[in-house]
Amino acid sequence: MKMLEILKKELKSYFFSPAAYVLMGFYLLISGYFFSTFVLSTHYAELGPVLGSMVTVFMFVAPILTMRLISEDMKMGTDQLLLTSPVTVFDIVVGKFLSAVFVYLATLVITFIYPLYLKMYSSPDMGPIISGYIGLFLAGIAFISIGIFASSLTENQMVAGVIGFALILVFWVISWLGDVFTGSAKSILKSLSFFDKVANFQSGIINLSDVVFFLSVVIFFVFATIRVIDRKRWS
Repeated sequence: MKMLEILKKELKSYFFSPAAYVLMGFYLLISGYFFSTFVLSTHYAELGPVLGSMVTVFMFVAPILTMRLISEDMKMGTDQLLLTSPVTVFDIVVGKFLSAVFVYLATLVITFIYPLYLKMYSSPDMGPIISGYIGLFLAGIAFISIGIFASSLTENQMVAGVIGFALILVFWVISWLGDVFTGSAKSILKSLSFFDKVANFQSGIINLSDVVFFLSVVIFFVFATIRVIDRKRWS
């Protein structure tokens, strides 16, 4: 499949350069700091606050991870080569999206050492930990889909990173804006909040509606990215 070829190409560009290692190292360093300080200071066998901090950190990492995925091809002119080759825009976008998801997932797998450590020396409640990781993964891939959409809007990687972070931040704090309104407007804004849904997962609550929400965000922004590239392709 052409999508797999795109995926392999992007993974090589990540791991044959310092980019992935620097981002993964930064994320693991910060999350490790949160884990060690929380456990040592509270002596609680739980990861809820740590996973919450990890989501917040990835809000900053995701735009950096994705900002080059489309914009670099646009700047170098290689996007035209891809678009005129026997590969669909869908394959290009999804392949690039999956490459960033793979890097993120590989990083999360390394952090599994945290619950294993707690399991070795205590008896943590694994329910909230498992649901927290599910929420962390879903929120992360939603951030990545927003980041790749931002990358399709401009050939400037820094601008793409700023746009991506701004969009992620809007979805994160939109529930706070909902407190200003009442009635249906408040309900709509609350329903779009990443923060509230991630909080549910960290509390050990897995709602099907929250899972569907994050997957819908991914589908929407991946489709929006395809539409943006298609429009540029024929303009």
